[in-house]
Amino acid sequence: MLTAIGQLGYRPNALARSLRTNRTMTFGLVVPDNSNPFFAELARSVEDAGFDHGYTMLLGNAMDDDDREATYVRALLDRQVDGLIVVPAHGGTRRWIADLARSGVPRLVLDREVDIPEATHVLVDHEGGAYEATMHLIGHDRRRVGCIAGPAGLHPTVDRVDGWRRALIETGLEPAALVHVPFGRAHGYRAGRALLSQRNRPDALFVASDEQALGVLRAAAEMGVRVPDDLAICSFDGIEGGAYTVPALSTMRQPVKQLGRLAVEWLVARFADPARDATRIVCPTTLVARGSCGCPDPAGGDSAITEDDA
Repeated sequence: MLTAIGQLGYRPNALARSLRTNRTMTFGLVVPDNSNPFFAELARSVEDAGFDHGYTMLLGNAMDDDDREATYVRALLDRQVDGLIVVPAHGGTRRWIADLARSGVPRLVLDREVDIPEATHVLVDHEGGAYEATMHLIGHDRRRVGCIAGPAGLHPTVDRVDGWRRALIETGLEPAALVHVPFGRAHGYRAGRALLSQRNRPDALFVASDEQALGVLRAAAEMGVRVPDDLAICSFDGIEGGAYTVPALSTMRQPVKQLGRLAVEWLVARFADPARDATRIVCPTTLVARGSCGCPDPAGGDSAITEDDA
């Protein structure tokens, strides 16, 4: 029979199987922008974890647009996914929350905290990571520590700014500058040029994302500001590309593989036990000290990336 199946090219009917088991063996993931390396790496970790459990992931890219995000959430629900993971694009009211609640589909919010009924949250300690990054910059004898933050009101932004501010308060320093811009290299570049043009410019910057920090590094190079001699930089996320800048980027690394694994494992456990309660899981970040903050710069290329980075 197996020989006949191979010769005929038979494939199991997934739709018929889903009707029989009431499971499609798929789950959805909606991210704000999959061109952002952090979200690309996060999506990959979720997909890998799902694959290990026998699930197929369907990806929706919101492109930081609320309407597009709502369309993807509803489309994935229409496709009868077994569960849904959302990294919300913004912090405002979400028109799709009611649809999600009515669906009864297990739901998980990843990386950002928003009020979604019966949703599990898998997060990192944004506030604690920002505090550690800022204290590390201060430990390099920097006294005018500014912050290039993400969009105002977004939960990771609020927490990261709180961590930066707490470090300054505890050490008796005044904030050098605080600028809110969208996540992205171009926005970091423009904010960097504006801050570095000031007469009493910062001598250190905590930058809320690696993507923004890449733009700041470009701005500093164009303006003749030496990193780290004139400007120390520490950012947040831990994307792989940060190991290849000159100098290499110091960053608070999010445990991307762990986040993806925890998200999928909770969904799988929820599928097996529908009565399983929603929960809130918070993972720590890890300081990766490289040349941009004033620490010794590792060798370039692959030797600059640890096993956890790759």
